[in-house]
Amino acid sequence: MSVDADAGSAESGLSDEVLLTVRNLRKYFPVTEGMMIKRTVAEVKAVDGVSFEVHRGETLGLVGESGCGKSTTGRCILRLDPPSSGEILFGGVDMANLSRAELNKMRERIQVIFQDPYSSLNPRMKVGDIIGEPMKVHGLLPDADKRRERVAELLHVCGLNPAMADRYPHEMSGGQRQRVGIARALALQPEFIICDEAVSALDVSIQAQVINLLEDLREQFNLTYLFIAHDLSVVRHLCHRVAVMYLGKIVELAPADQVFDNPLHPYTQALLAAVPVPDPEIESARAHQTVKGEVPSPINPPSGCVFHPRCPKAVDGCSMSVPELRELEPGHWVACSEA
Repeated sequence: MSVDADAGSAESGLSDEVLLTVRNLRKYFPVTEGMMIKRTVAEVKAVDGVSFEVHRGETLGLVGESGCGKSTTGRCILRLDPPSSGEILFGGVDMANLSRAELNKMRERIQVIFQDPYSSLNPRMKVGDIIGEPMKVHGLLPDADKRRERVAELLHVCGLNPAMADRYPHEMSGGQRQRVGIARALALQPEFIICDEAVSALDVSIQAQVINLLEDLREQFNLTYLFIAHDLSVVRHLCHRVAVMYLGKIVELAPADQVFDNPLHPYTQALLAAVPVPDPEIESARAHQTVKGEVPSPINPPSGCVFHPRCPKAVDGCSMSVPELRELEPGHWVACSEA
């Protein structure tokens, strides 16, 4: 099953060109026991049959609570974790079947901005070397002087003083470090960047600056983003479309305004209901929708719809059949038989 995003892209004025296609992606981590002789006793179904498309120039938000498989999906696309099954087509090329040499070449086009700006930068390297290293490794600018010029240009583009190239990461604030991470991601002039919780470790005031920077860079360099996050307000501001994940599956996929103004899946409705309203009068007057129970273990997920044990709309059939993503409105896909 492939989710066609043409309707959503047409509404937002984005390109019809599909840059990334993910089909039935699965990533299962084995659970082993034994010291000398290990045997697999179970599997953690971190990502279980995920499908979506990303158009060129688009920012697709991937949201859900911790442990739902968002970051694992991003790592599988990058091939930092090998997928258990499924297809990852970037520009028509299946990333899952590339050799190491082919993958290294493809990584010039796909980069990542990690969540933690404190651990994602080598503390023993100067900022200029951190940003210049991808160009050196991929042989794009063998000349050291030209690399230094490019590093200074990238620092300026990301809102930093080029003189910071001689600093170490510990001499910079969290927001400055994340800007260094963004500059490093831009070093190879990629087409597609995965932002893995790229602002969640920053103060709120710094978050806004980094989000605006990402938006400006997308327009300036015609970038395409997969923006992984759990902060719904950030996603609404930055993303054209939003995919909602729960326990390894996408349960809703639609243009951002439709997801926030007209959520159709019970889990999406519960997520949005949990977001506090800044006005105390409105907050006290609105009805609160709580989700019963705990998130099931991905080692032994529920049969049928994975959300049915906690769903207020669940019926008997929800525990027996896995709902497919259905297009209930133009560009609005929902995996719920009762929606």
